[in-house]
Amino acid sequence: MTFTYNNVYVQDTATVAGPYEKQGPLKKYYDKTLKDLYYNEKSFEKAEIKMVKESLSLLRKKTGLNRKEIDIILGGDLLNQITATTYGAINSSKCFLGLYGACSTIVEAMILGSVLIDSKKVRNAIATTSSHNTAAEKQFRNPTEYGAPKPDTATFTATGSASILLTNEQTDIKVESSTIGQIIDLGQNDSNNMGQVMAPAAIDTIKRHLKDLNRSPDYYDLIVTGDLGKYGKEIVKEYMLKEYNLDLSKNYNDCGVMLYDLEKQKECLAGGSGPVCSALVSFGYIYHEMKKKNLKKVLIVATGALFSPTMIYQKENIYSIANAISLEVV
Repeated sequence: MTFTYNNVYVQDTATVAGPYEKQGPLKKYYDKTLKDLYYNEKSFEKAEIKMVKESLSLLRKKTGLNRKEIDIILGGDLLNQITATTYGAINSSKCFLGLYGACSTIVEAMILGSVLIDSKKVRNAIATTSSHNTAAEKQFRNPTEYGAPKPDTATFTATGSASILLTNEQTDIKVESSTIGQIIDLGQNDSNNMGQVMAPAAIDTIKRHLKDLNRSPDYYDLIVTGDLGKYGKEIVKEYMLKEYNLDLSKNYNDCGVMLYDLEKQKECLAGGSGPVCSALVSFGYIYHEMKKKNLKKVLIVATGALFSPTMIYQKENIYSIANAISLEVV
């Protein structure tokens, strides 16, 4: 399902990035970076909550809006019951919708916010998300202290929080269109190879988006997927060319690859993951390059693996999804 929008614009963004992201190639695009994973808190979960509060606070300061002037916040994270977002957003808006699309959550939030604005139900909406490396590892795999080895295909959960304010007031960047993903099951069950799990969903959504709008890949200056990592990225490129004759070699990249210097930051393995991975790249690098008009048309395809540890222990497949949103310079 693909939508186009008439009156949805990007007012501003705010990004808080962790210590590993601070060492990456996009560090100059972040509003704030952390020195360590605790962020002066007693637990990793409390640190993530604090990051959400910080990104929302930064966004309000940059836009000059107070709590009562923000119609709704939409967002989610990886923690059980999306607690980082709910605890972090409690004093930031009149209304709140908690969402879960795993690492695709931020674009899901942007799509819903855009629909609300375009239908004139609200004037503005904040989409927000977060993730924390050690909090996510503790919940989905093994605590870092356990020292479990990982294969090269494993991704590295990004640490940070990022928020964007969408509005019906015209700015120089508009939300042009979006495509809602469908749940994909291709029999994958390796939780240490998220690129392989999520690549089919990215392929499906990109193909449908281009077909629905009668576009070729070169319509966009840049197409980015959420967090497939370097191996999933290659799957997308090869499959799109072989099966659909769509060449992504000139304008496609993956946020998980862009977030870190994978030659130097060996601990990041195949690249970044987590809901904030695509959000940091999109609201940091992409947003600022669009403001400079170095990028004019961008398709952001956030990918997500829809699973829980319980289902993995019960030998179930890992489903995936990808949601896409198109931003254009006015």
